[in-house]
Amino acid sequence: MELGLVGLGKMGGNMRERIRRAGHTVIGYDRNPDLADVHSLGELVGKLKGPRVVWVMVPAGAPTQATVDELAELLEPGDVVVDGGNSRWTDDEKHAEELGAKGIGFVDAGVSGGVWGLQNGYALMVGGDAEHIAKVQPVFDALKPEGEFGFVHAGKVGAGHFSKMVHNGIEYAMMQAYAEGWELLEKVDSVTDVREVFRSWQEGTVIRSWLLDLAVNALDGDEHLDKLKGYAEDSGEGRWTVEAAIDNAVPLPAITASLFARFASRQEDSPQMKMIAALRNQFGGHAVETK
Repeated sequence: MELGLVGLGKMGGNMRERIRRAGHTVIGYDRNPDLADVHSLGELVGKLKGPRVVWVMVPAGAPTQATVDELAELLEPGDVVVDGGNSRWTDDEKHAEELGAKGIGFVDAGVSGGVWGLQNGYALMVGGDAEHIAKVQPVFDALKPEGEFGFVHAGKVGAGHFSKMVHNGIEYAMMQAYAEGWELLEKVDSVTDVREVFRSWQEGTVIRSWLLDLAVNALDGDEHLDKLKGYAEDSGEGRWTVEAAIDNAVPLPAITASLFARFASRQEDSPQMKMIAALRNQFGGHAVETK
């Protein structure tokens, strides 16, 4: 089949290549002309035969909204737009309504696989009407990993991105647990080879995972992570997961704590710990460190 793909960065560029390797035609557009096959969204739409499928892989928020708005004016009834970025699920409902008013279908697709997706395939969580998903299914089949799993029609519009959001929240908590365990192992004198302890966990343990494999890869490149600064950004999905938990009265202590740990990583001198130190000194006479 033919696919228009908007956004050819780290994820989009590799997705274009994987889809092409499966025998499909991909016409890609990116603001960077060195990456693009065409020079505008209008040219992209013009090169596709109807009914068209256009997959959007641009940053969430305003860039996605602007792209959907432009496609709404360029596409025709019967065409389908797929948002494969990390949009908030509430935006999906808005986009589906906007496009639906013009007879254009909308599918939201949570995509997991990162820079390894070209080689390993992408896990896909999609939301939308079955008739719209069916039009995109050959592309989903090309992107997903080999085997039985890796693709799910999660539910109605918004379900794909909501599922991917929860996936990323779990990812936050898993990474935090590995990080805390690694720091404790590094701290004690009795454990003399932390990297090999992590490597030993890769087979036969209940905590083995791809994230553990990636941790070992990182330690192979920098055994004590001395080259890195202890600073971690959050891409938004962790915050949205916690907000959704509050809205639905679902307790998420591990995921919430992992998000707050990232906030703490951005403080060279924690204001909160200043108050903790002051209080310990006040009630217990515990020593404090001064600048």
